[in-house]
Amino acid sequence: MPGIVDSHVHVNEPGRTDWEGFWTATRSAASGGVTTIVDMPLNSIPPTTTLQNFRTKLEAASGKCFVDTTFWGGVVPGNQSELRPMIRAGIPGFKCFMIHSGVEEFPHVSESDLHAAMAQLRGTGSVLLFHAETELEDQRIENEDPCEYSAFLNSRPDSMEVEAIQTVSQLCLQYQVQCHIVHLSSAKALDIVKAARKAGAPLTVETTHHYLTLSAEHIPPGATLFKCCPPIRTQDNQEKLWSALRDGHIDLVVSDHSPCTADLKKLETGDFMKAWGGISSLQFGLPLFWTSARKRGFSIPEVVKFLCQKPAELCRLGNRKGSFLPGFDADIVIWDPEKEFEVTEACIHHKNKLTPYLGCRLYGEVFATLVRGKIVYLKGKFSPNPLGELLLAQ
Repeated sequence: MPGIVDSHVHVNEPGRTDWEGFWTATRSAASGGVTTIVDMPLNSIPPTTTLQNFRTKLEAASGKCFVDTTFWGGVVPGNQSELRPMIRAGIPGFKCFMIHSGVEEFPHVSESDLHAAMAQLRGTGSVLLFHAETELEDQRIENEDPCEYSAFLNSRPDSMEVEAIQTVSQLCLQYQVQCHIVHLSSAKALDIVKAARKAGAPLTVETTHHYLTLSAEHIPPGATLFKCCPPIRTQDNQEKLWSALRDGHIDLVVSDHSPCTADLKKLETGDFMKAWGGISSLQFGLPLFWTSARKRGFSIPEVVKFLCQKPAELCRLGNRKGSFLPGFDADIVIWDPEKEFEVTEACIHHKNKLTPYLGCRLYGEVFATLVRGKIVYLKGKFSPNPLGELLLAQ
């Protein structure tokens, strides 16, 4: 099958290499059949929000990548003059937050910041990615137990996503800049997406493996490994996401690999409200997706569409990645859709062995991964040296 393109990965290098790093992230990717990753502009220090910071990122990644790697830039208040220089340097698009990002060095944007950024991006062919949640009045009920998942879920209701996506849709229509909703968790926002597209908005949407696999009803008290933002919602919501994927209203599926150290997950207290929000799953995207998709009648060509072709198109690599076509890179994953395996700590290749999928039995074991025709992973072993390239958008 064509190698997977994961367009939503937090590598965190430079600056937070105790969380992850290019060496461990790309080995994890290779072992899961991922042949290209796109690094998010946070949570590295510095974030990828200026041309100089982008150069720092390239230097940090050089010689460490086992799979091909490209990079999103970031939109933060006041950096609109940096966007076009970063595009010329090879950044395919930019990510912004409409709510606190969780790290101080990547502040969220106001609507006026978005107007300034989109004016710069208009006509460039670039894409603007949105963490689409908007702060509403405090949703937390004071007497709720912070160790119960429902307390966290109630603090980030669907309405936060719905309101944010309404704003994105209006901006997308106004500026005709491609906008992309990252990690959609609430199916209640899908009607806004459909209406915007019908009106001519160049709007795309992704969801993640955790929203398609995990559900709120099955998260135990204190199990902070399941915390992410937006939150994992109900089983009924999950089924609506699967239906939207089948009907073409969700375009692609990614990991949103967002690792951290064990202390930040507050495992000893189980406090969902204080724990870091992020799920590590870069290595397991293909079997996670396939295990759930096969039960719902999805085919291998549909796996290729959602995990390979569409993510490649999003990051402007659709002319060389994500498909078996003449002239494309020979990025290949060889896997057995019928082979079942258990997720154990011993098989995890990302740096911190923290994931809610420990102990899960999944279908779809990866046998080998090739990047541009070269074997980078084969039956549990990696190429002696990193063979991935740093890709710049043309």
